[in-house]
Amino acid sequence: MSTNPSFTWDDLQYFLAVARTGQLSTAARHLRTSHATVSRRIDRLEFVLKVKLFERNPRGYVLTTVGQRFIETAEKIEAETDRLQADVAAGAMIQRGVIRLSAPEGFANFFFSQQMGAFFEHHPNISLELVTIQQIMSLSRKEADIAVTLDPPKAGPYRTEKITDYTLNVYASRDYLAHAEPIRERDDLLAHPFIGYIQDMIFAPGLDYLGDVHPGIRPQFQSSSIFAQLTATKNGLGLCVLPHFIARRQPDLQIVLPHEITLTRNYWLACHRDLSNVPRVRSVSDFIYAAVRASQDAFLRPPSTAETAPGIGTSRRAT
Repeated sequence: MSTNPSFTWDDLQYFLAVARTGQLSTAARHLRTSHATVSRRIDRLEFVLKVKLFERNPRGYVLTTVGQRFIETAEKIEAETDRLQADVAAGAMIQRGVIRLSAPEGFANFFFSQQMGAFFEHHPNISLELVTIQQIMSLSRKEADIAVTLDPPKAGPYRTEKITDYTLNVYASRDYLAHAEPIRERDDLLAHPFIGYIQDMIFAPGLDYLGDVHPGIRPQFQSSSIFAQLTATKNGLGLCVLPHFIARRQPDLQIVLPHEITLTRNYWLACHRDLSNVPRVRSVSDFIYAAVRASQDAFLRPPSTAETAPGIGTSRRAT
């Protein structure tokens, strides 16, 4: 007696891996299998469903319209499977798996990476993938499980919560200020070179802040990397707007006009609503909230008086 072929949860895992990466080879690495196996399983799934889920082209696999609809169902099944596995594993207490976290470079490199030792101490069975590329990762396509963003998603099936406010000031190296023209008011800033983001590559409105400092500022050096901006500032190339939690660890930097210019921005945590209660996702989210709460002084409190003295808000020409 013949039976109609059917697909399994394993088939959906292969489908989701290719849908999220667009590449057989990348999906194979994530699944710890071979390129050929992934290709075979995708072909099998399309044969069983009698639909075309992907368009094949030289750049990879792109979801068809049917594939876009199918991914929503597959992700719901994935979320329920994660919950079931967590419940089965010793009363939902054992948490295992990989979490991909997308975060801005500043938050990732200058804060979160310093907290990871504590995270792994409490969650040794969770693996983290930290993505800091200069673009907004798609939670809907599962390019990331959790995202730290400067602006909350405007729409979509996401659970979003503010992590913290953080403050920024204009900074320069002490050596630069010792040899530069004095800065006593905002208009004096126009006589100094500025360092900032590349205007047409700013991926979040929260990073577009030079106009808030002075509408006449035109940066001389621009980079999409906050680390490159910090390095340029430390090397005396000019003035730069930096978050306190980054600059406070740089004793060779000094705030410029600290009582006149202070900016405030926000960090938000977002994840797909279907994943928000998955134990390993919840563990990472809760850890980020707790770590930020424990470091509020770094995010919100200006550096100590000793950090900006002598000559707060001014610079002097070398004699």
